[in-house]
Amino acid sequence: MHDLVFGWRTAVLSVAALVILPIAGGLWSTLANRTANRDLALLLVVLVGVFTPWLIGFAGFYDRWRWLTFLPVAVPLLGPPLLWLYVEALVVGETPRGAGRHLLPGLVQFAWLLGGFVLPLDLKNRWADIAMQPGDLVFSLALIVSFAAYGTASWRRLVAYRAALAQGRSDDSRFAARWLTRALAAGALLAAIWTVYALWDLVRPLDYKGLMGLYVGVAAIAVYLAIEGWRNAALPFPPLRDLTPEPPAQERDWAALGQAWREKIRAEGWHREPDLSLRRAARRLGANTGYVSRAFNQGLGQNFSRTINALRCEEVAERLTSAPAGAILDLALEAGFSSKASFNRAFRERYGMTPQAKRRMLEGLKS
Repeated sequence: MHDLVFGWRTAVLSVAALVILPIAGGLWSTLANRTANRDLALLLVVLVGVFTPWLIGFAGFYDRWRWLTFLPVAVPLLGPPLLWLYVEALVVGETPRGAGRHLLPGLVQFAWLLGGFVLPLDLKNRWADIAMQPGDLVFSLALIVSFAAYGTASWRRLVAYRAALAQGRSDDSRFAARWLTRALAAGALLAAIWTVYALWDLVRPLDYKGLMGLYVGVAAIAVYLAIEGWRNAALPFPPLRDLTPEPPAQERDWAALGQAWREKIRAEGWHREPDLSLRRAARRLGANTGYVSRAFNQGLGQNFSRTINALRCEEVAERLTSAPAGAILDLALEAGFSSKASFNRAFRERYGMTPQAKRRMLEGLKS
């Protein structure tokens, strides 16, 4: 009987699995963003399954228990659609209709592996010689296509969501579009690593150890998604439908309306509310969201977020010379900004300089 050997390869992959699986369990039971977090939990389990054959293989499990050959746990075709479903659930607020059909290629891959796994031991080698190699090639090519298709769809959804956030929220920088950007970047990196290894293996077949780099990469990206996904599990995501303005019923003098409503918001101090939304502002102005959105976009040439942040920057600028030098961040928070980063970005966009440079300029004009 072969002895089990727990070398560095098994240790690296085991540590990754021990980090990922408890987090996946926590994500599954999280109440906030419940549907999305369950999609992410499933994705993490799938990624652990992808490198599990290497984890146990390097330890000698297959040599000791030959019946484990073709253990059907590595189903990477489930990965890209699950990442897309995660994005959809966060952005749209619900699972897309007919989502199950996107998992069918992965289920076919699972059935293919299961068919080899349940064969009698004396037939497994013959099955590997006849069918497994061409099957692996087909599934590898399908995975590359899947990465490209679902990655593109996810990125387009994120771009649309970012635009909608800027149209419908004054605090759009608070929300998790940045986390989704990093998650999709991790998915793109995984796709690139997998594609390189798949093409390399096609041109010059790699042995078991030669593929170790791929599975270390899978494990590392899965650990990143697990930790960052847990950190951002409860981050608020306004549903896309709530960010879409109602269409205006008729044409108006949008420039005049935009200026009047901008001044009304300034006079009432509504811009100081960090979570001011287009819907809330429109209700207070006695108009629908379509009118207000059109007035700012078409009349003033800027979206809702830029309009409100410009008012906040103007308030800070008015108070710069009368406040102590170290109180700029306090002024920004009082004006409605939720972070130093969003304030600095908006201030530079409004005035073309940093707050400190603006202070020096104003003090120079006074002297």
